[in-house]
Amino acid sequence: MDQELIRQRELFKKRALAQPTVEKRKLKTSSELDKPSKKPKPAPKVKESSSSASFDYKTAQGSSQYKFGILAKIVNFMKKRHQDADFYPLSLDEILDETNQLDIGNKNKHWLATEALPNNQKLVQSEEDGEKKYVYKPKYNIRDRKALLNLLKRNDLNGSGGVLMDDVDESLPNAAAAISKLGDNIVTVTRPNDKKKILFYNDKDSTFKVDEEFTKLWRGVSVEGQDEKKIEEYLEKQGITSLQDMGLKKVMPSQKRKKNAGNRRFKKHNDHLAGVLQDYGELKASKADK
Repeated sequence: MDQELIRQRELFKKRALAQPTVEKRKLKTSSELDKPSKKPKPAPKVKESSSSASFDYKTAQGSSQYKFGILAKIVNFMKKRHQDADFYPLSLDEILDETNQLDIGNKNKHWLATEALPNNQKLVQSEEDGEKKYVYKPKYNIRDRKALLNLLKRNDLNGSGGVLMDDVDESLPNAAAAISKLGDNIVTVTRPNDKKKILFYNDKDSTFKVDEEFTKLWRGVSVEGQDEKKIEEYLEKQGITSLQDMGLKKVMPSQKRKKNAGNRRFKKHNDHLAGVLQDYGELKASKADK
């Protein structure tokens, strides 16, 4: 009987261990709910390297565009002043006041005063009463139509060619009116590749009238499809010799003639025995005479 009870007890334990059990959670009281919950500590921040923190590409790009926008506005303003015949210089503060840019900040103002304006190729810096001032520097230093005509004459004499109309508009105030008053003293040619106008001096002393008969003959001659050899053969048949070998001939340097060996002078030795020694040929001749 006792063994039967022990066996049943062991079976009961085995069944109890085999069945899963669910733990009942302890409900929080109202006092525990009112207490604030502890927040987790934030993770420590990793310090950025100085190179990545000191340079931001987007910020630097935007600041450089802003700075050069200020400079472009100043240069365009100074160019317009020059074209309106305002040649007196202005200080940096006066330029910023005229262009409505007084709020640019000390850093950008320092950049303009020390780097941008002094190094700009379109501005000339001068100093008056200890203050730096600036004027516009055009392509050509011309301020009236007489100066323009002298420039074209000089280019014509030197063979430098014409002057671009765009450069004249930049350099000469009221350029269109000045060119109109000069009239036929100037010849305007439009360049075919970019349609830009070029001004040339019209030298009236070199103009001559060609007879209409020669003009007709010139226009009547067609050389289309003819190469240089065929044109040369045609000229020879007509009794006209073409120019050839127009290049400079190379002159060969003349060779120096060698001097005769008989005229050479040899260095004399035993000069200190000149009164004692006697020439062997002379001595032999004197003995033969005796």
